[in-house]
Amino acid sequence: MSVRRVAKAVVLGAWLLITVFPLYWIVVTSLKPKSEIFSMPLRYWPGELTFEHYAELFSFADFGRYLLNSMVVALVSAAVVTVIGVLGGYVLARFDFPGRGALMLAFLVTQMIPLFIALGPLYLLMSDLGLLNRLPGLMVVYVAMLVPFCTIIMRGFHERVPAALEEAAQVDGASRLQAMVRVIIPVMLPGVAATFIFAFVQVWNELFLAITFIDSEDAKTVPVAMNSFITQYDIDWGSMAAATVVSVIPTLVLFAAIRRYIVEGLTAGAVKG
Repeated sequence: MSVRRVAKAVVLGAWLLITVFPLYWIVVTSLKPKSEIFSMPLRYWPGELTFEHYAELFSFADFGRYLLNSMVVALVSAAVVTVIGVLGGYVLARFDFPGRGALMLAFLVTQMIPLFIALGPLYLLMSDLGLLNRLPGLMVVYVAMLVPFCTIIMRGFHERVPAALEEAAQVDGASRLQAMVRVIIPVMLPGVAATFIFAFVQVWNELFLAITFIDSEDAKTVPVAMNSFITQYDIDWGSMAAATVVSVIPTLVLFAAIRRYIVEGLTAGAVKG
């Protein structure tokens, strides 16, 4: 084995260790008794395995409700964003109309503006509409936040699909919408999946907006619930670690279910059509 391969293996192994160790430590912390979490010297494996932190999540913190809230908000928001992104990206890719360049520039500029600048007016608007402490209100904000970027992403995928496919379907009698649904979208399904998972993860992990607009126990999402483990004088690290492990599971399941499409979608831009 050459020196180059050995060095490459060492570097990749070190990188893998750096990446995996924090996840390992979170899992181990969630399984430690409270007395061992801060024990010195550090224990890299619990002296006694315990699931008390997981039991506390679902018996005292009502974490199941928070998971359901986050799942509903993330799935609905990601689905709506993906649909709007597909339609908007199609328009930007297939039609040449006055102001198209300015519109795309505006979409990109919105991603450069710090979110907290619009927080005050947005809070007042949500309050006037009666959407505070309501999951639909949070969904509306997330959709508005993600639509510009996801539309730009979908425009790129639409441009990679030859217009001849759509034209052939229209010659056979399909309308433009039917051609897009039956011909274009199946071809660019990896891009659609990549956009959906991007939107889902962004919503699932978002804390800043959720903690601003949601204060009711019935409407809390997972990030807001996890933030409540941090108090003025203490941090419940055991419950925090357990909540982190539980909150990662849905995204892992989603990634596993559509991993083939995600890989194809994320690498599509690297190959010239």
